[in-house]
Amino acid sequence: MSHSAQHHTINYIEFTATDVARARQFYTTVFGWTFEDYGPEYTSFHATKAGVDGGFRLGKPGEARGEGAPLVVLYSSDLKAAEAAVVAAGGSIVVPTFEFPGGRRFHFADGAGNVLAVWTE
Repeated sequence: MSHSAQHHTINYIEFTATDVARARQFYTTVFGWTFEDYGPEYTSFHATKAGVDGGFRLGKPGEARGEGAPLVVLYSSDLKAAEAAVVAAGGSIVVPTFEFPGGRRFHFADGAGNVLAVWTE
């Protein structure tokens, strides 16, 4: 995609993580994302597996989650398997699966200071 085709689109998502290595391992294990490390305080993930480019930067505890922070929502064709993978990789479910118009989703903590959601139809 050319840069002009990316005009006004989400190009990159950056998270704060209290443990960058743990974040990398968690998202590799659960979702199969691939990473490129830029030292011990930063790792980036690639759109080919994650859907959008982004990264995790080292931050202080409490800095990772802020009131009013955006919620990143991932898609899964198998919500139960995604939930099991989150728990097996050391994450925790912070909002159990619920229904909404158009689908179902749950929210999880990744153990590195971030809360995301996974949804399906």
